[in-house]
Amino acid sequence: MAKQLIVVRHGKSDQGEYGMSDFDRTLNHRGNKNANEMAERITQKGIIPELIVSSPAVRALTTAKHFADVLKFPYNAIQQEQAIYEANTTALLKVINQLNNDYERIALFGHNPGLTELVNYLADAKIYNLPTAGVVVIDFPFDDWFLVSQHTGSLFFFDSPKNQED
Repeated sequence: MAKQLIVVRHGKSDQGEYGMSDFDRTLNHRGNKNANEMAERITQKGIIPELIVSSPAVRALTTAKHFADVLKFPYNAIQQEQAIYEANTTALLKVINQLNNDYERIALFGHNPGLTELVNYLADAKIYNLPTAGVVVIDFPFDDWFLVSQHTGSLFFFDSPKNQED
């Protein structure tokens, strides 16, 4: 069975209070709304992850929890990966290559610029900037996450809150 990676950038976040760490920044109203909306959109398309893996940063984890709500996924089943926070392509690829092969379809929640670079690296997606709450789905033709590498994927789906359905 082939693998499918759902890459989700966290929703729009507040700049944070003075002195607050980047890690602790929260989603703003739009960020919360968009995260729910995007979760609904992928659900309607039947793109349901079997596993959710997220950066532990508040804005990414909150986005993942919105998806978990819509997908009826327990919060304690969200796998937190510290390595996703502030990760570049190499670090993200390492996380992906170590994913559990029992899962065919996994959602990964994280941050830019790492995620935009990642999707272009994996699928030659030519996405200039993955917007906040943007979702990219990449198909891989093999059944081992370890084989995921440069240009091995193909872009299956790309959507963001600004793309309104007719």
